[in-house]
Amino acid sequence: MSTKKISSLFTKVALLLVFQFFCFAGFSQITLRGKVLNQDGNPLPGAAVVIKGSMHGVSANANGEYKIENLKPGFYEIVASFLAFKPQTQEVDLKSDLRLDFVLQYSAILADEVLVSATRADSKTPVVVTNVSHEDLSKRNLGQDIPMLLSITPSFVTTTDAGAGVGYTGFRIRGSDANRINVTVDGIPLNDSESHGVFWVNMPDFTSSLDDIQIQRGVGTSTSGAGAFGASINMQTQNVNALPYAEISSSAGSFNTFKNTVKLGTGLKKGFAFDARLSKITSDGFIDRASSDLQSAYVSAGYYGERTSVKANVIVGKEKTYQAWNGVPKVRLENDAEGMQRYADHWLVSQEVVDHMLASDSRTYNQYTYDNETDNYWQKHYRLFLTHLFADNTKFNMAFHYTQGEGYYEQFKKNDKLEKYALAPVVIGGETIEKTDIIRRKWLDNDFYGAVFSFSKKMESLDLVAGGGWNKYDGDHFGEIRWMKNAGDSFLGDHYYDNNGTKEEYNAYVKANVAVDNSLSLYADMQLRGIDYKIKGIDSDLRDITQNHDFLFFNPKVGLNYEFNENHRLFASLSVANREPNRSNYTDAKPGSVPTSERLFDYELTYKLSKANFLFEANVFYMDYKDQLVLTGEINDVGSAVMVNVDKSYRTGVELSAATNITKSLSWKGNLSLSENKIKDFVEHVDNWDNWETGEQAVSDLGTTDLAFSPNVTANSVFSYTQSGFGMQLISQYVGKQYIDNSSNDDRSLDAYTVSNVNFSYEFKPKFAESLKFNLLVNNVFDAEYESNAWVYSYIYGGERYAMDGYFPQAGINFMAGLSLTF
Repeated sequence: MSTKKISSLFTKVALLLVFQFFCFAGFSQITLRGKVLNQDGNPLPGAAVVIKGSMHGVSANANGEYKIENLKPGFYEIVASFLAFKPQTQEVDLKSDLRLDFVLQYSAILADEVLVSATRADSKTPVVVTNVSHEDLSKRNLGQDIPMLLSITPSFVTTTDAGAGVGYTGFRIRGSDANRINVTVDGIPLNDSESHGVFWVNMPDFTSSLDDIQIQRGVGTSTSGAGAFGASINMQTQNVNALPYAEISSSAGSFNTFKNTVKLGTGLKKGFAFDARLSKITSDGFIDRASSDLQSAYVSAGYYGERTSVKANVIVGKEKTYQAWNGVPKVRLENDAEGMQRYADHWLVSQEVVDHMLASDSRTYNQYTYDNETDNYWQKHYRLFLTHLFADNTKFNMAFHYTQGEGYYEQFKKNDKLEKYALAPVVIGGETIEKTDIIRRKWLDNDFYGAVFSFSKKMESLDLVAGGGWNKYDGDHFGEIRWMKNAGDSFLGDHYYDNNGTKEEYNAYVKANVAVDNSLSLYADMQLRGIDYKIKGIDSDLRDITQNHDFLFFNPKVGLNYEFNENHRLFASLSVANREPNRSNYTDAKPGSVPTSERLFDYELTYKLSKANFLFEANVFYMDYKDQLVLTGEINDVGSAVMVNVDKSYRTGVELSAATNITKSLSWKGNLSLSENKIKDFVEHVDNWDNWETGEQAVSDLGTTDLAFSPNVTANSVFSYTQSGFGMQLISQYVGKQYIDNSSNDDRSLDAYTVSNVNFSYEFKPKFAESLKFNLLVNNVFDAEYESNAWVYSYIYGGERYAMDGYFPQAGINFMAGLSLTF
């Protein structure tokens, strides 16, 4: 989509939303104002004042004053809340302007929100955020992974290997892939230190133990772990429950998908509380043999005092998934028999594989047929938190963490060369065997540990946060042979490759938000981050990959926030982020070529309108990259694709969000993202098989091209209806066309798609339980055929360009039904 078309579409949508705003504004006329004070009579700057059941909320200014204008006459419940204080609710029957003051009492316990407050953006932080509540998460939590539950947030695109949202899932935000997105749980890094990615399959049903999630788009605020180059995701585990409870929930649906969860908690007794959860999820998957067997547990125990809390969490996950990561070739999707035969004729796969492909379903084909072609991984997280609130409203957090992970994926390799395993030919009965069938396992055994801390203090016109952390990763990578046909047992269990990666990461940051007056505040966030990364040993292709890398990054962020009144807010920011290359960027690099770090300058400008029954937000962004790592088609000395730094690239666009209460029972919210994502002066490399002996690639200067997997348009719409315990949601998502490489060629692209889901729920309170809830989720209700992800390898043979690829079809209409019983 051209910039001119994007501008025209943006103008039309903006005018429509502005017109809606004036329609709603015309019926409003009453003002509610007052102060929020503590029990000593002192103001609580930043306290939240919210109209319950509406979309409207404001923050108290430096004097504790708040004002909500343009309200209709009627009955309202007004809730005032502030960290470490008990929320207070007052009911009012508004007939004319009214003054309503709140006096909040100190909480008897120190709330869990303190754990994440240092890394989260609040109402004064000039950062673009989306907050997803526990209620929003639980509406669709019937077994699918977290990325699928976040798919309706702005600029968010999801994919799943198995095609039904269970197993290996991934996502992109603003086109940035997951290894450029920082993820934390209670402020502790979750990204893998080497790959920078998050493997959600290792934490099945973690949603059931979450209180909420905050997504910060762009660079966001300073945090621990991998650099945020597209967004950051901050998850908070469940809050302590004051009363004892028990919950049993089960769901079942298409593709033999089952989820069973048991939760219980003691409630708060003399300051102590204990919570636990056990979950199991199984699914056959939409794709052939793409099964998942997932198990997880969560245990939390803590002491919660008025000013001090100590809390320990244990999170355990175990997964076994059948591999479906190769996708479906485009020629199979299009029933192109001649194209499928080319795969064998060009030695891409064996004739046996092609015969299987020809006999398989066009949308569920899976190349892997070996019974145990599986990925297996166990992960255990241990966390200890100490939180203290000093008398002068200074908060201190300290968290220690240790994660142990271990696992492998098993593969059957037919007629593989022994030299690939550093083995000499085997002579049996006078016959020299250089190739044989092999079953191998590739292992990862790692430890990740460290500590994070923060101090924060609220003053009359200054919010100050200082923090940091130190984390270390130690990971062993090795491969072993499990079985060899006609080759004896002498090599079984030996490591044919073995290497180790260690990475130390430390950071320190200071954040300050200064209130210049009641309308204007200035924000600064300065972070220093250092990395020491060492790799030593032999990789799976038998190359010595020993190397050391050190970085010291300075990541400054500045911004301003201006509130015209309690309804209108404008904020802007400039942020700089740096990111080190990940493991594969180093290990796959061409000899003599070392990738360098990437840098991002992120410019954001946001306008936000907030009214009792209407919200609107418009955000304009420009993300300017220096030395971004992208695939150009270049290869290393063993033929593996490498990522190369490109000098200039950018993402720019506008994100629009709106929500309204149409009636008391019916509401709507939606978002629209329009963007342009480009590489300047892109040079493409394609393997030229006609020059096989020299290894020379065909090189083309393509000029300015589109960044891969970066749709110019995404949009979401959610209609919600609730009445007397019954609820219904119609959820629709549109994802525009995406290129699957950086050449901007239509032959290598994903078509735009629209997918809609319907969610029904009914909750009532029987005499024998606190709550009984039924859920029915109908996914892809209009049975759309679409693919959400792909990969491609291009080559030239006989003077013509060909492709070997894999697309990931998603399931058609499918169902999940659930029952939840809470005592």
